[in-house]
Amino acid sequence: MGNRLSKIYTRTGDAGTTGLGDGSRVPKDSLRIHALGEVDELNSTIGLLLCEDLPQSAHAALTGIQHDLFDLGGELCIPGFNNVTEAQVKRLEDLLDGYNADLPPLKDFILPGGAKSAAMAHLARTVCRRAERAVVSLAATEAVSDLVRQYLNRLSDLLFVLGRVLNRHAGGTDVLWQQGKNK
Repeated sequence: MGNRLSKIYTRTGDAGTTGLGDGSRVPKDSLRIHALGEVDELNSTIGLLLCEDLPQSAHAALTGIQHDLFDLGGELCIPGFNNVTEAQVKRLEDLLDGYNADLPPLKDFILPGGAKSAAMAHLARTVCRRAERAVVSLAATEAVSDLVRQYLNRLSDLLFVLGRVLNRHAGGTDVLWQQGKNK
């Protein structure tokens, strides 16, 4: 980290712009800043999930993901910079395969709930999908690495699977949707 923050407020954003990692300034409502904000919210949501009782493997995976999301944010912060690797996407795929192998086949839609940790994993999944949509919008107007989109897509799948895993870890099962239950 080249510049250490010794003073948190700078007043440089008071006029509605913010600085990117390359030194350029953009409006705070630009698509790039919107995508960065969504990734930041995702990372914070995962941080909240990490406060719950989790299997050690899930805790380690999510902690690693938080670091990956900083890498991803760094890439979004510097136009033209590539920071997310195929190995990071592959690691998510390997985690998905490992966690999913121990789960029963999914035959019905499930509701985002059950144990608090599972519900929080589902909340993180929805925030991840929103971040992915923001990156897709950005990529429609500016160059964004395919790996950024792939990473977020795999991560949302992993968070879905972790919701199922965490319900079992808490002694429960999936909460199944019952079509027309309240008709």
